[in-house]
Amino acid sequence: MNINDYGFTCDLLPKNACGTPARITAVHKGRFGIVSDFGEGYASLKSREYYYEGAEFPTVGDFVLIDYAESGDSRIISTLKRKTYFSRRDPDKGRGEQAVAANFDYVFIMQSLNNDFNPKRLERYLTASRQSGAEPVIVLTKADLTEDYLPYILEVSRVAEGVPTHIVSAKTGFGLDELSRYLEAGRTLVFLGSSGVGKSSLVNTLAGENIMDVNGIREDDSKGRHTTTHRELIMLENGVMIIDTPGMRELGMWDVTEGLSEAFADVERFIGRCRFRDCKHEGEPGCALRKAIENGELDPARFESYKKIKSEAKFAEDKGDFLRRKQQWGKNIRKYEKQKKKEIW
Repeated sequence: MNINDYGFTCDLLPKNACGTPARITAVHKGRFGIVSDFGEGYASLKSREYYYEGAEFPTVGDFVLIDYAESGDSRIISTLKRKTYFSRRDPDKGRGEQAVAANFDYVFIMQSLNNDFNPKRLERYLTASRQSGAEPVIVLTKADLTEDYLPYILEVSRVAEGVPTHIVSAKTGFGLDELSRYLEAGRTLVFLGSSGVGKSSLVNTLAGENIMDVNGIREDDSKGRHTTTHRELIMLENGVMIIDTPGMRELGMWDVTEGLSEAFADVERFIGRCRFRDCKHEGEPGCALRKAIENGELDPARFESYKKIKSEAKFAEDKGDFLRRKQQWGKNIRKYEKQKKKEIW
């Protein structure tokens, strides 16, 4: 086995690097699936580097350096610099950042051509994908469920102008040839989409075998049941790697400053043109955005989506900063109390 087949290049290594290069293929609780020149295995984090010195916790797709162990788990000693990176607000804790995937070339934003199709969710996925640094690709699945694609295409073009869009059916094979341009050996793709959108079916079709379980959708609301329970990197026989993620119906925004500008370029081109520098775009005189909406140059729904995502990301950023300061304050208090005890004794 050769780690270079998994996308590793020597330029990822820092100077005076120690350890064996590996790639994270799965994330479990306190344990990581890895692949290296020694083959597949498992590893755990080296406590000092990660829990005390603040090393970046690895996620699926990360390249890391390990102390290889022939028997038992290896130890991960450092996370190498990421080329691309995708994260969201931690849905379990309700705060903080949760890494989702790293070092990928394309983000397949997947929505199905049924009641699950949701332009608002598409905007959120697109914003996060733009922020990651990779190229977004919209894949509309389950083409066999409808004969009229035009309404979906028009809606996608409204919220994702210029983004490559493909209509496919894993069931019939329709449109799959169009995806071949992204399926080059050594490339890594991330699949994003809610449960039941057809991610597992598409992985199986591209792999040419059933390597992932497939669950159906509920007929009453077209929503799916979770099939993938953890993030993992899958190597196909043609050398393409796919990072599958658990279905994410809600995507909590984290740092999306650059992604927002790219995903909502139609909105941001009016930012800074208002009469007043501190314009809130809520009815002030000389507001360029309100004028653009009145003139039909800007879709008001797009402006509302922009505000909502930006507000949510700002809230996460401010809350994260507050929690970091609170944690540091606690450390200072404990340090002070410890020092006072020494003085007393």
